Amino acid sequence: MNSERAGVRRLVGALLGVLVLCASGARAETPTWRTLAQLTEEERAQLDLATSTPRDARFDYLPAEPWPFKAPYTAEEMGYRAAEFVHISRWPHSLVDVFGVITSSGYISQGAGVTYIHQSVKPGFESYMHDLPAGQVYSRWLIYSTFPPQTEAEQQLWVPYRTDAQNRTKMEFYVYAPSLRKVRRQPQPRRDQRFPDNAQTFDDVVGRDPWEFSWELVGADVIQHTVRFPSTRPTIFLNIPGKGYVETKVGDIKPMGDTYPFYRPDGGVDCWVVKATVREDLLPGYNEHTLIFWLDKHYFYPLRMEKYDAKGQLMMVEVRNAKQENPARGEFGYAAFMSNYWFLEQDLLSYSVHDGHEPREWTAEQAGMMFTPEFMRRQWLVEPVRSQTLIDDPAQYYLRPELYEGRFPEVRKFALDPVLRARVDAQEAAGKLVFETTGASAQ
Repeated sequence: MNSERAGVRRLVGALLGVLVLCASGARAETPTWRTLAQLTEEERAQLDLATSTPRDARFDYLPAEPWPFKAPYTAEEMGYRAAEFVHISRWPHSLVDVFGVITSSGYISQGAGVTYIHQSVKPGFESYMHDLPAGQVYSRWLIYSTFPPQTEAEQQLWVPYRTDAQNRTKMEFYVYAPSLRKVRRQPQPRRDQRFPDNAQTFDDVVGRDPWEFSWELVGADVIQHTVRFPSTRPTIFLNIPGKGYVETKVGDIKPMGDTYPFYRPDGGVDCWVVKATVREDLLPGYNEHTLIFWLDKHYFYPLRMEKYDAKGQLMMVEVRNAKQENPARGEFGYAAFMSNYWFLEQDLLSYSVHDGHEPREWTAEQAGMMFTPEFMRRQWLVEPVRSQTLIDDPAQYYLRPELYEGRFPEVRKFALDPVLRARVDAQEAAGKLVFETTGASAQ
């Protein structure tokens, strides 16, 4: 009898709680993430959970199914599709890359460079995989510094290679300094090494080959925001080819751009969440042991990436805003528009904006002349591309990415430093970055 009365009391209490919530207009937040066991039948029909699939006749490390694959998709095939969308798009084009970094104390450093991209093969990851022998030059990137003024005419030439297990050279790298009037060839950076005083690594920019990882499907999720602006920066001027500078409300900038046809009614993007674990036989000693990607469900564009070290500690979060920059390539024409990187150990934030992006068809004469170390000696900016996206004040810097705490706890385990936790909470309350403080305010 007592147990029955206790049960009635619990039921009445629960009902009263529901009534109070309804009366106040409050409601519990519905989780957006779902594990494999929680997926719908419709979602399951899109998936192939096999971990061993037929291999390509020419390259045993590639899937046998013809590109670009079709449903049901394996996690590996999703990883290959995501490799289409690297930081520097896989087609000939020009743009101005505006970039910067801000420290935990609020010190900001920025730069800009006009970038020209030439391809040695047809556009797209399929040509990179199947048409180019390993060990051959894949692309050439010529970068001409335009900001800050003291770096004017400093240049870099990046020459990425197609790699495999036997051909490990990823890139040739040349720099030119006007003060020395010399071109110097640099050693290839370690692929998992961050650039000096930046959050991102060499591989974050050049891209990773999907066959260097083992792939696993984690579940599904919804992304509402990627790159987030502070409340202090309501608009941004963008250089849109054919239109000039266009003042744009930051609230109108969407994760997949204006033309993406698959937004949810609430503006979110449905994503698959996949886990990539480094293959030690191909990348021995690689510092980034595990990568977790949020890929849009239709094109497999990577809107978010997290890096974990061998101890399972969260190292970095990268978020992107994409944009359809090459309509002729259809679903493969999406490019990285805005990227934000957060290196948690030092609370270091880096950003990159690709402004004025324009597909190009370089003539044979241009390709043979421009994309060489010797050309940099001329200090010739072939065609200027300008931008007004530099940040005027640290208070206008992009927010730290969301942490998504509580989502997929079986594969995402991290503990935030209390000092950083307080700073993140203060940012969310203020709507802008909050930096290190000293004395009483810090306590």
